[in-house]
Amino acid sequence: MKVLKFIIFFIVFQVSAQQGGMWIPSLLEGMNEDEMQNLGSKLTAKDIYDVNNSSLKDAIGHFNGGCTSEVISDKGLVLTNHHCGFGQIQSHSSLENDYLKDGFWAMSLEDELPNEGLFIEFIVSIHDVTDKVLQGVMDTMTEKEKQSQITKNSNEAMKNWSKAIWQEVKVKSFYKGNQYFLFVTERFEDIRLVGAPPSSIGKFGSDTDNWVFPRHTGDFSMFRIYADANNRPAKYSKENKPYKPKHFLPISLDGVEEGDFTMVFGFPGRTNEYLPAVAIEHITKEYNPTNIAIREAALKVIDQKMKASDAVRIKYASKQARIANAWKKWIGENLGINKSKAVEKRRAFEATFTKALKEKGLENKYGNILPKFDKLYKDFAPVNIKRRNFIEVFLVTNELMQMTFRAYQVEQALIANPKSFERAKASLISRLKGIHKNYDVDVDKGVYLNVMPLYGKKVDASIYNKTAFTNLESALKLLEGSADDIIKNLNADAAYTYAKPIIAEFFNTIDSEFQQKNTPITALQTQYMTALMEALPNERYFPDANSTLRVTYGQVRGYSPRDAVYYNPVSYLDGVIEKYVPGDYEFDVPQKLRDLYKTKDYGPYADSNGKVPVCFLGTNHTTGGNSGSPAIDAEGNLVGLNFDRVWEGTMSDMNYDPEICRNIMVDLRYVLFIIDKYAGAKHLIDEMQLVHPKK
Repeated sequence: MKVLKFIIFFIVFQVSAQQGGMWIPSLLEGMNEDEMQNLGSKLTAKDIYDVNNSSLKDAIGHFNGGCTSEVISDKGLVLTNHHCGFGQIQSHSSLENDYLKDGFWAMSLEDELPNEGLFIEFIVSIHDVTDKVLQGVMDTMTEKEKQSQITKNSNEAMKNWSKAIWQEVKVKSFYKGNQYFLFVTERFEDIRLVGAPPSSIGKFGSDTDNWVFPRHTGDFSMFRIYADANNRPAKYSKENKPYKPKHFLPISLDGVEEGDFTMVFGFPGRTNEYLPAVAIEHITKEYNPTNIAIREAALKVIDQKMKASDAVRIKYASKQARIANAWKKWIGENLGINKSKAVEKRRAFEATFTKALKEKGLENKYGNILPKFDKLYKDFAPVNIKRRNFIEVFLVTNELMQMTFRAYQVEQALIANPKSFERAKASLISRLKGIHKNYDVDVDKGVYLNVMPLYGKKVDASIYNKTAFTNLESALKLLEGSADDIIKNLNADAAYTYAKPIIAEFFNTIDSEFQQKNTPITALQTQYMTALMEALPNERYFPDANSTLRVTYGQVRGYSPRDAVYYNPVSYLDGVIEKYVPGDYEFDVPQKLRDLYKTKDYGPYADSNGKVPVCFLGTNHTTGGNSGSPAIDAEGNLVGLNFDRVWEGTMSDMNYDPEICRNIMVDLRYVLFIIDKYAGAKHLIDEMQLVHPKK
């Protein structure tokens, strides 16, 4: 099988101040280093990634597997987004101690709150293991045989890799399975909540402002990493001490201005930059609209109930944010694809690709790829939509259906392997307890009534009155007795008997058909990636995001979302006050923040114009997972905290366009202002290293 790294070796790039791309930090020397410096960076590749010496990558942590965080003091103080720490803030909140509404600030180490299950993982080193992983993989193999060999080789590489006993290793695929890297990691599991502003600051603007500029959101929260006596990862213990990092980020008090270099360093989740036009068209015209409708129906109920009850608001705050985030993102993604004419441009690129195949005599080898994509997607589209709609209803929006889904999995596990009884039972008990911790029957019933018709199934509201699942105590009684007793109890429950045939249809028909039709598409995408780089070697290629550590660089830039409208790149505290609506759950402003604005008590955190900056825009190529990523200046200092993209720019997961795509960052001076002047937590400021690189 052809190995991509040999193709890359012969690619010649014109070095310029290009932007876009999510680059592997261990491979920045050369083209990327030059590009960054052309954009204004003063950093070397080794400043960013160095195995033998402290470097920027040592301060960047994968926050709980879904966000990014950065170390900002020599005592393990960590910064991430408010929405990344939202689940932990919520878990510590109650009607008596409403940290979502009032915020939380630990005034000493003893006040910091532990968080079961939360972890931060650092990358120790990155290694190309493509030769090892693809050894014995032949083009004549079936896709199943290829994957089996790749899995076997990956496991062997991880097993034999030399590492410390507290470290872990993982192998990840790049360039659609053409290249593989092994990551040595260290995972810290004693992570304590240090501080969070109230949601009126950390989530200011909520759904209305989400994905939209100008933003005025102080989307940050603070945690601390604790380690054992040897400064190594350890489970929570009162004996643990604050972690002493290999590197932490100094914070610039000089801020940013248009044209400044910015580097976002983090763990982007997933992108698909090399999809064919037919796939983009399917996603935006067929796939997204149906899922948008389901989430919109769920949000209509949840939002109404949250506004009417503080208890419901606390319970559903995290769920609502999770559901609303993707809902609005998909809408913006569709808008951006249309505005940028992405499908038309991708078809034009495909015409160039087809022409190149002819010119280089590669038609016989790769000429069938695009026609085959068209045929495969036509057949794949209906089942792809149906499968995702099921997931939206049964796993994302409706909790009763989620409980029946998990129960069905347990029943099938018990039938297939009676020896798994205790493990399967314990797993379901844990899931039921997790759901019921923040569950309201009235809210969930309303969601069910709204979303189930969109999946095309009959509605039976009576199941909510007849099922044991809506009460934790009665739900757990279903799981008493032997395996046969549990199966009998489940099949006598009204909600379970209602949902079981729908879930069985998903597993036996929908999901199996999806897997069958998706497999050749995945294999063809791998072949397409290889073909592109062979036919068009001078094009710009970067690996899609896959939750591994990446660098993306750009500049502070405003943008024009539509005719006659231009957004300046920086927003200010003035805008928070302008948006203020007393008592409104999205735009209320705390009295103390209003008082600070009135007296102009800004400390050293105001801009040169005497105003407090809140957020700024950049051309950095980001996606989900980059939430909480540091925005780093030309000198390696922290200037911003990435948390969002502009609405039309969410299309960057499939089509990055430097004219439209912008990431949104909280200005670190606003973060410091809130910590110091609003919260009175000056002791946290004293931990940090504040610098003036521009002076």
